[in-house]
Parts: sequence; C-alpha cells; structure tokens
Amino acid sequence: MSTLQVAGRKSLVLLSGSAYPDLTDEIAEHVGVTVTPTTRRQFANGELFIRPNDSVRGTDAFVVQSHTTPINDWVMESLILVDALKRASAKRITVVAPFYPYARQDKKHRGREPISARLVADLFKTAGADRLMAVDLHTAQIQGFFDGPVDHLFAMPLLSRHVRERWGGQDLVVVSPDTGRVRMAEQWADELGGADIAFVHKSRNIDAANEVEANRVVGDVAGRCCLLIDDMIDTAGSITKAADLLFAEGATDVVVAATHGIFSGPAVDRLKNSRISEVVVTNTLPISTEFDKLTVLSIAPLLAQAIVQVFEDGSVTSLFHGRS
Repeated sequence: MSTLQVAGRKSLVLLSGSAYPDLTDEIAEHVGVTVTPTTRRQFANGELFIRPNDSVRGTDAFVVQSHTTPINDWVMESLILVDALKRASAKRITVVAPFYPYARQDKKHRGREPISARLVADLFKTAGADRLMAVDLHTAQIQGFFDGPVDHLFAMPLLSRHVRERWGGQDLVVVSPDTGRVRMAEQWADELGGADIAFVHKSRNIDAANEVEANRVVGDVAGRCCLLIDDMIDTAGSITKAADLLFAEGATDVVVAATHGIFSGPAVDRLKNSRISEVVVTNTLPISTEFDKLTVLSIAPLLAQAIVQVFEDGSVTSLFHGRS
C-alpha cells in the first residue's frame, strides 16, 4: 500500500531523499505504507533532478531526508523534491529532517556572520514546505525560524531507556559538555529518577570550526559513572576532551549519549582510543562505521509515530508528555 487513508478523504504519501533511503524504508514499515518511488538523476554539471513517479495530487506528503555528507547536495535535493510536490498539487508538504542542516549556525557570534539555520528554514518555506519535523534541534529557537508549524522531536526517552537498562545500577551523574546544555542535563536527570548533574566549562575558538578547549568540571564526579550528553558528535573533539577531564576528576566510567552521530574525520579513532565505555547514538544519520563501544538505536519508530499523529491531526507533544 503506497498511501494511508483516513475516512476515505485524506491520503498519506511518504517520499525519500537519496541520502539515507534505509531510514525511510524503516519508517514506512512502521507507518504501514510503501515509499512512493521517485526518479532521480544528475546532469553532467552537477545539477540534480528528482520527481515522484506516482500522482500526489491532494495528498499529505512527507519528505524524509537525512542531511549527511555531502550535505549541500542533500539540502538541494530536498528543496527540488518539495518544489516538485508543490507543482504536482500535493495538499500539504512536511519536510522530515531528522538532522536539521546548518543547525549550529543559529546565531551571530560577531558582525558580518550569517544565520544559516534561518536561511535553510526560509529555503524550505519558499520551496513549498508547509511543515517541518526534526529531531533534537541544536537550539530550540530554530523552531521560530520557520514560518509554519515545526514538530520538534526528542530522542531522550529512547536513549535514556537504554542507559537505564545498561547503566542503571551505577551511581550516575549527568554531565553537560558545556553550560549551554545544562537545561538538557536537568531534563536527563529527571528522566533518570533525580540523578545529580555536573557540567564542563569550556571555551570555543570562534575562528575555527570544531575546536574547543575543555577547562574544568563543575560538580561532583569523583568515584561515579558519568553520563555525558550532547545533541551531536561531529569530530568527537569536545566529547573526548570532556571525558578526559572527567577521568582526571576521578570519574570511574564515562558513557556518552548523543542523538546525531555525524562522526566526521578523526571521530571514530578518537572514540575508539578514548577511555569512554560506551557511545550511544540514534540513526538519524547513516552510520557506516562499527566499533565495540558504539550502540546505535533506531529513531524510525518515533518518526513514524509523529508522522501518523500529524496526518491524523493528533498531538505530537503527547509523545513527550507535553514537551515541545
């Protein structure tokens, strides 16, 4: 079944970008539809072309694209597919971006800098998107960049369930890798039944991407198992430096839980060679590497639930006890 219908009047179609079709297939399985086929080709000069093969007139269309490397190609493909759906008279178009592109560029640190996260939202709106869905935005303010509904999903319930099962018997302290994620650490602590929290004070070099310096730990971590949480792991510089600092302060174990496993450049080697006991991420992005410390949890059931709620005009926030 390529579409899901409600009361004979609404139909849901699920379309996939080319970046990570396996995730879309898994979502489709949970929703109970088949992915609408598309035709994609690339011209000799690099221009992309993509169109749905079946009629989408009057449908509730969901475009799933995981914005992995090369990120600019996949952003452009998403925009072109949304434009094709708009011109094919889809009734409503929702862009499902498990990993929102350019999310780290959500504000100006100094003059003459772009706010690229806002630019991406404007591009999706201009292309014809009526709604956005994303998992664990880098900052919640990005929701306000899009002129329309934004469904902000959270991987914490999924990640925390695994942490409780694997590490629940330890004396856990939730550690934020910087001051900006202390609020998230508090939410994690509540989810884990009132665990203590700590944070790493660090400075970032605004002239160089992916360069940070962990300075000191604020909080009691000596003799305890530290759960280091973050929204993404890119080159793993921040996480491994923070872990080293926690061990220097007397931590017995360090477990890392993050939503998006980007794993660029030296990330895998840094994590493999670190003293970190386990790295838990979701599959919002395709993860081609495997190593003993890595655990990958599927985000597909959560995305499928949210898509069905949107389609049936239900409540997405009910999936997270009212959080948004």
